[in-house]
Amino acid sequence: MAISNILQRQLELQQSRQPYVLATVVEILGSSSAKPAAKALMDWAGQLVEGWIGGGCAQAMVAQTALKCLQSGEPCVIDIDLTDEIFGAGMPCGGSMRVYVEPFLPSPQLWLLGHGRIVETLCEFARPLGFEVIVNDAQAKPGQFPAASRLIDDDSRYRQLQPRPGDYVLVATHHKGDYDALTQALNSPADYIGMIASRKRAQLVLQRLRCEGFGDTALARIRAPAGLDLGAKLPEEIALSIVSEMTMLRRGGQGGCLSAGQVAAGVSSAPDGISVSGEGDVSH
Repeated sequence: MAISNILQRQLELQQSRQPYVLATVVEILGSSSAKPAAKALMDWAGQLVEGWIGGGCAQAMVAQTALKCLQSGEPCVIDIDLTDEIFGAGMPCGGSMRVYVEPFLPSPQLWLLGHGRIVETLCEFARPLGFEVIVNDAQAKPGQFPAASRLIDDDSRYRQLQPRPGDYVLVATHHKGDYDALTQALNSPADYIGMIASRKRAQLVLQRLRCEGFGDTALARIRAPAGLDLGAKLPEEIALSIVSEMTMLRRGGQGGCLSAGQVAAGVSSAPDGISVSGEGDVSH
């Protein structure tokens, strides 16, 4: 196995935005058919793409771990017993191996449809948070969106909107393209579909989509108005509330205050031996 083959396949998987796992043998104790530094690439289904790290049972154990790593997004190290036929790999090699399993997940794409200060600020916020930003709007100019990886300005019906699982869509088309954009988004596997609109406007749009055949399950995917309730009023504040909602969903957060429940109502934190019983009333 040439390392160049592994690197070439990694590059191909990255360019096609496919998740994969790289497994590397980091330690061998005793006898093993694989050698230290042996590597294998596995795809999103745990299937071997390139390389080799040992026989069938060892590979099966690594594949199971690969699927778990892809789900969690976290790497791990597994120890494989090559002598235990029941609880280990079931291979009579007389040794053991340690394998480092590392998932590689494509950066989520954020599709911004429309223009305005909120969209411009969202582009600025999203890039450092790990999103690959695509702006689709006839009025989009490179100077407005320096953080965008791609600008689309010739797609008035949003036919180029093709998000994949794990991607995010934010519609800010100011009524002119709401239905086309949302229809295209609902027919995609995007993880997040948000819309910038007033509550009244959002209900009108959802009602029309319902009349066009979308059921309650599909329409429940649309977050309208998009964002967390931060009391936002300025465009920059609204953008912050939206990117906060995206981050919450991406990381599995709840959106509550981290300090909630830490301090009982009416009681403040104080050094040991000092109690605070009320405003201006401090006793030892």
